[in-house]
Amino acid sequence: MISKIPHSECYVYITLPGQTAPVTAGRYTFTTNRQSIPTGRFVYGKSYLSRSDALPFDPVELKLAPQLYETIALNGIFGAPRDAGPDYWGRRVIERHAGMPQLNEIDYLLYSPDDRAGALGFGLNVEPPAPKCRFNQTLDLAKLQDVADAIIKDEELPADSANDQIEDLMLIGTSMGGARPKAVVEDENGLWIAKFNRPDDKWNNARVEHAILVLARSCGLNTAESRVIEVAGRDVLLVKRFDREKVTEGYLRARMVSSLTLLRAEDTYQSRDKWSYVLLAEELRRVSAKPQEDAAELFRRMCFNALISNIDDHPRNHAIIAKESDWRLSPAYDLTPAVPISQEHRDLAMKCGDEGRCASASNLLSQSPRFLLKEEDARKIIDEMEIYIRGVWYSTARSTGVSERDCEQISGAFTYTGFRLKIGEKNDHNI
Repeated sequence: MISKIPHSECYVYITLPGQTAPVTAGRYTFTTNRQSIPTGRFVYGKSYLSRSDALPFDPVELKLAPQLYETIALNGIFGAPRDAGPDYWGRRVIERHAGMPQLNEIDYLLYSPDDRAGALGFGLNVEPPAPKCRFNQTLDLAKLQDVADAIIKDEELPADSANDQIEDLMLIGTSMGGARPKAVVEDENGLWIAKFNRPDDKWNNARVEHAILVLARSCGLNTAESRVIEVAGRDVLLVKRFDREKVTEGYLRARMVSSLTLLRAEDTYQSRDKWSYVLLAEELRRVSAKPQEDAAELFRRMCFNALISNIDDHPRNHAIIAKESDWRLSPAYDLTPAVPISQEHRDLAMKCGDEGRCASASNLLSQSPRFLLKEEDARKIIDEMEIYIRGVWYSTARSTGVSERDCEQISGAFTYTGFRLKIGEKNDHNI
């Protein structure tokens, strides 16, 4: 039952490498300062700091130290807890369940179930709860789809729905899925994010996103595993949880933070100057256990996003994970094409070179040394990926079940004309 009284503090738990049960790591408090600004404070517990296997939540903000951390950013929430909290869809479901339009940040953390992204958990008791042992199965997807449809339309829930069905839909953290309706389901291979189509989608998003992930893998990118299943006559995309590993005792959990946290940025327009592939590459060079590999992988992803017109490549759709003590760039996820009207100029969500967010070959190449690449190697990556995507996107889409109609709908996304234009240049037919 969700309390109508906002909570002002909670304990933070973490599941350490090699373990399946969480331990208490510290305490988080939420207040307002004299200017009525929401303020978050966190401190690691002494018993946690004394552990030989203790690890920090992230490599940038909450380093392992016996000190009080304080922030007024993000409504008083640090990056790592924010990344473990609910995203837009999760918040919407929690608000629907609570009967309240908005809660404070600690309430959102407390009311999202423990199967969140990464290794953190939150609760009101000093001792962490036992890890969740049962998850929705794929056979539950039809029921979950019906509840999701009702929430999207702000309708009454199906007559046979119970509160636990609403809670089923909250089983997901932030960085792995954006605003689409979704749930977590389990099969014999582990946990999957089930992403449902919406009635207002321009195309079969489940099929198209799966096709793009397949295309990315064929380009040599490290991506999340995916597949599409049909549920009650409707397609559902399943994306494998790469922050979980199924073992006999339960699930191992990897620490995970978004690039928004790594860049010390926010979701707001005022923070857009920090949304940058170039800056992210430099952060990876600082925190990654294999900076050369991860910086080059990020460059290839940036090129891929430009070539498929993925204008939703914001920092929450990039992340780092740590299955042990070392941090690495996570597999790619949330790769979706868009079809902007312009054929001459398209922007990504993040800056990618001297020309800002412009998704052009010359702009991608302009800062390639910052990705630890020689110019000739970067140019080769761009040239080969452009030729490959132009040649196989259609066959890849059709082979993964995208309809002819939907291929026509998304065709304008790939290797658009302006990709090879420089600022100020125009196509001949416009001269």
